[in-house]
Amino acid sequence: MSKKTTGEETRTSIDDLNDSLTGISAKVQKNMKVLSIIGIVIALIVVAVIVYIFLVKKPAVNKQNNAIAQADREMLMTGNDSIATAMYQKVAEGSYDAANRAKLMAAIGLYNDGKYDEAIKYLKDYSAGDAIIGPAALSLLGDCYVNTDKLDDAISAYKKAISKSGDNEYYTPLFMVKLAHIYHEQKKYADEADIYQQIVDKYPAYLQNSYFNIEKDLERAKQLAGK
Repeated sequence: MSKKTTGEETRTSIDDLNDSLTGISAKVQKNMKVLSIIGIVIALIVVAVIVYIFLVKKPAVNKQNNAIAQADREMLMTGNDSIATAMYQKVAEGSYDAANRAKLMAAIGLYNDGKYDEAIKYLKDYSAGDAIIGPAALSLLGDCYVNTDKLDDAISAYKKAISKSGDNEYYTPLFMVKLAHIYHEQKKYADEADIYQQIVDKYPAYLQNSYFNIEKDLERAKQLAGK
């Protein structure tokens, strides 16, 4: 067996191997302690999330759902829009799904009351995700801007509503008519004519069911634009 001599101390290669293994073992034990601590922290986080969901979030969500349901009943059963609007405004102060819908409902009530600036605040904070309700909310925002003489903002809102509603044959042309009316007010007759032409080309079904004579409006806009 080979030996190493260092001063007065004589060590074998087995001694060196044992020391090396002892060092590795110590490192592994240290790493295992770190991993154990990380595991405990993760477990605590999971427990905290579960506690939050079942003891904090769910009761809060249920409370808001009940509150908005009461506002819905107030509006539908009694027809008292003012009280219902106030109830929606209170629910809108929350941060869950019910609060988001409450913002839209509050905006509708405020719009009906002629409180357009207040309605705008709720609509701008509303998350418009649905393929139908979302564009309708943007259209309502445009209506609010029209009633506050902010026509450029109204144009932007209507354009977003048109883009978001895609090729919906019922809603998209309606939003386009609103946009065309703004262009007419701004004397942008070429833009107005372009919108009407798009409606004629893309939405023939709307022409048959619309209260507006789109083809007549198109001819008028063309004449005013000098086309």
